[in-house]
Amino acid sequence: MTDDGKLMVTVVLHHDQSKTLQEIMSHLKATGFYRDFPPAGSELVSWVVAMSYGFVINLRLKPDALRSLNRFMEEKAWGAFKYEVYPSYDFVPIAGKLKTEHS
Repeated sequence: MTDDGKLMVTVVLHHDQSKTLQEIMSHLKATGFYRDFPPAGSELVSWVVAMSYGFVINLRLKPDALRSLNRFMEEKAWGAFKYEVYPSYDFVPIAGKLKTEHS
């Protein structure tokens, strides 16, 4: 949890490989996934493509917005992606400190 009471979550989206890209994009357009992402109460921190893996997205949100994120994924991502959500945190400051300490 950060100083402002928000937590970071990492969302991993794996494309449904039983569908073509056109089918996936059609589903996402129909559900409004890209139009509405990130869901209300969530702040987009990063969104990267890991080739052959999928999307890795980091969001910041207050704990009470976690249910809304889950509901959003159920309503808009299912059918195009399999998804996973993990609590996470920014390791960059810690890694920098460890680099200095171990030099």
